Amino acid sequence: MDVSGTIGAVLNQKNREIYSVSPDATVFEAVQLMDAKNVGALLVMDSERLVGIISERDYTRKIMLRGKRSRETKVAEIMSTNVFTTHPRQGVETCLRLMTDKHIRHLPVLDDDKVVGVISIGDLVKHVISCQQAAIAHLESYIHGGFAAG
Repeated sequence: MDVSGTIGAVLNQKNREIYSVSPDATVFEAVQLMDAKNVGALLVMDSERLVGIISERDYTRKIMLRGKRSRETKVAEIMSTNVFTTHPRQGVETCLRLMTDKHIRHLPVLDDDKVVGVISIGDLVKHVISCQQAAIAHLESYIHGGFAAG
């Protein structure tokens, strides 16, 4: 599969707002923010430093299934700390492979250790579909004589 483009190009096509919580926030506050922003994960930031990520999956597996209380449990207790990241110059195909192999849906984008965005598996799928549509349109134009003979 030929998937061209970089993560920077994908980021440029989407809202660059970064949603995050403190490790000291409650899980309930994190879930409220995910709901309000309609996202499936939040970065966990200690001032400007990325320290983890909390996702809907963390909530369901580490709170609901274990009978913990989201209003009393801190994000730091359930967040994923082994966070895979990428950078704006990384290729889309490499990130798709990483996200598929590691079963992750969100990937923070860092540029010189500074968080510049987050991409989701959905963002990458949209990008791939867009690239495929452009290639199809190009081929259709070529087939129907859209290019002058050389």
